[in-house]
Amino acid sequence: MSETIYVGADIGGTAIKVGVCNAVGDLLQTYEGPTESSHGADRIVDNIVKYVRHIVDATGFAWDQVGGVGVGIAGFLDIPNGIVKFSNNLNIRNVPLRQQLEEKLGVTVKVNNDANVAALGEAWAGAGRGIPNCVCYTLGTGVGGGVIINGRIYEGFGGMAGELGHVSIVPDLEAIQCTCGMTGCLETVSSATGIIRMAKDAVARGDKTSLALVPDIMAKEVIDAAKAGDEVAARIVNRAAFYLGKSMAATAVMLNPQRFIIGGGVAKAGDFLFDQIREVFAKYTQEQAKEGVEIVAATLGNNAGVVGAAGLILRS
Repeated sequence: MSETIYVGADIGGTAIKVGVCNAVGDLLQTYEGPTESSHGADRIVDNIVKYVRHIVDATGFAWDQVGGVGVGIAGFLDIPNGIVKFSNNLNIRNVPLRQQLEEKLGVTVKVNNDANVAALGEAWAGAGRGIPNCVCYTLGTGVGGGVIINGRIYEGFGGMAGELGHVSIVPDLEAIQCTCGMTGCLETVSSATGIIRMAKDAVARGDKTSLALVPDIMAKEVIDAAKAGDEVAARIVNRAAFYLGKSMAATAVMLNPQRFIIGGGVAKAGDFLFDQIREVFAKYTQEQAKEGVEIVAATLGNNAGVVGAAGLILRS
């Protein structure tokens, strides 16, 4: 009996990454090509089709071995119907992506939010492999999230479950408005963007910090300064970790996951950040909800999206 393979496509603003996985989530091969979103939705769809067919051919599998194609994309989606209602990254609206791809490829297609897909990748074949219940945070420009229950993405009513970055957790006296329109979102303090904003605010206030000498402050510079003993930078990182830990404490009593997985660029801070998060989590989480719970780093890196997209066929 021939092996069944699953293809994932991670759609970014500039590039589309596709990959082939086997039934246990091992990534066999990847390929990347330009999105060409400036040419409109039809070009994006055609490129997905082209790259998917290319990767299957390149790996030497027959087309009848393809069990399905999963797609991860940033934006507002009608997940059950596979419709991209709006994607700012791609500047497209109301695209019936699943229908169009199924017509062109002749296989089952599933479409989901990019954060959910990255979470599924880690749960299926990364830091959550073998763990049926886990919650994933991605700390990048924003704070993405995904909830995995019994090995499957939990989407909720309307597909909005797992928007962990938009939990309003910062008290009103300290809160600022988030890009989503709400105030006090986790994303405003625990994303790379939030860390940079707090650092620039500190410099503008005249706080005594080595960051005042940095011409273009990035999150890495803030974390490095904190590790080197800069008190202002340390307070910023501590604040980011504090609200992450409190967010996990709230999530733990609602969902009781076995593992929290943290990925994204900010997570490269390693145990310097993770130990602070773990300390806050232990302090604010009810005893039974934290027993045996782990907070670990993601392991798939930039491949999480393409692996998770492939996993949509089996685990969504």
